[in-house]
Amino acid sequence: MARIHPTALVDPKAELDADVEIGPYTVVGPHVRIGAGTTVGAHCVLDGHTTIGRDNRIYPFVSLGLPNQDKKYRGEPCQLVIGERNTIREYSTYHVGTVQGGGVTRLGDDNWMMAYTHLAHDCMVGSHTIFANNAQLAGHVQVGDWAILGGFTVVHQFVRIGAHAMTAMCALLFADVPPFVMAQGQPAQARSMNFEGLRRRGFSAQRIAAVKAMHKALYREGLTLVQAVERIEALAQTHPEAAADVALMRDFLAGVDAQRGIVRARRGEA
Repeated sequence: MARIHPTALVDPKAELDADVEIGPYTVVGPHVRIGAGTTVGAHCVLDGHTTIGRDNRIYPFVSLGLPNQDKKYRGEPCQLVIGERNTIREYSTYHVGTVQGGGVTRLGDDNWMMAYTHLAHDCMVGSHTIFANNAQLAGHVQVGDWAILGGFTVVHQFVRIGAHAMTAMCALLFADVPPFVMAQGQPAQARSMNFEGLRRRGFSAQRIAAVKAMHKALYREGLTLVQAVERIEALAQTHPEAAADVALMRDFLAGVDAQRGIVRARRGEA
């Protein structure tokens, strides 16, 4: 049976699976569903149409599923969906989606979300990411698997951050960050690729060589984005072991908005 502290206020309509633990003074609304093994600390608020998967660790003072901060929102039954085995630290705030944005804000599995992180409406965050303290996403932002956001990173609405990308502390993002790219600055610019992170994840020397070639095409040869994509697509033939990495970059670049673009590099620094 779920273990609910006597001071917690859990609506009878909420669905709590086995072994869920609810801490003191936490409030759980009627449309909340919580999977087995999840623990919720003291003084949290879980409301709205919120689904939380198995084995999550939610620390005190977290707010999940409350109405978003979009002025168009009129209380429609939009959702917040959180996957499994996430760690969500103190004072984090994740809001439900909007009808205009698809209706769902989503956090995947195995994410490490430090204190004061914010997911605004309709954000889509993958799995195995790390958000350091005060990383903040505006509405409709997409973050790929294994991305790392440094402390106080701020992301403009509709920006996309590719898989395995990384931002430095206090990065300010107005443009997309392609997969594997390390970005820094206000506004953020490309500095290099996340080579050390790839090595730690088991990327072979051949795959890393392909990532280096993609970096060169994007930032070192003075190519347009269209020309860079053509050069990157050709790498699937010369680096067959990195075909999936090339496809990841190609597909990401195919979705770049022409007005927003991607983070660029200062001359001589990427």
